[in-house]
Amino acid sequence: MAKSTPATKALEQAGVAYTLHEYDYDPNAARIGMQAAEALGIEPARLLKTLMARAGDEVVCVLLPSDREVNLKKLAAAAGAKSAAMLPPSAAERATGYHVGGISPFGQRKRARTFIETSAAAFPMIVMNGGQRGLQVELRSEDAVRVLGATVADIV
Repeated sequence: MAKSTPATKALEQAGVAYTLHEYDYDPNAARIGMQAAEALGIEPARLLKTLMARAGDEVVCVLLPSDREVNLKKLAAAAGAKSAAMLPPSAAERATGYHVGGISPFGQRKRARTFIETSAAAFPMIVMNGGQRGLQVELRSEDAVRVLGATVADIV
């Protein structure tokens, strides 16, 4: 597995310290984030899944605990939009340059406004996709918020 991805390059360029975690990605897993948390022995509340959505006319990136579901009404409100909807997988891949199951909020093809669930941002260290299936990065939550210019909001 390649250890250098657009995500890891973006973190290095930003001067952010991170730790890589590799695991055996299961493409048939019902919930990819939960499969990663279980494989790595990391509590699901601290391992964030990356979702791509549309809030109004804007594509946004959503980070939330792998055992939770996004509340689209709360996401729309946080984004200042009338409505929000999940992007289809093909649109998420086009927008980010990553494959589903390997979408990272870092190093996306076109930077999207990012929202992080409040409960996840409260952890000192969080884990999220490193830009490749089977690769996660662990970093300080405050570094993730800063580098992504993320809005911390109640979105579950």
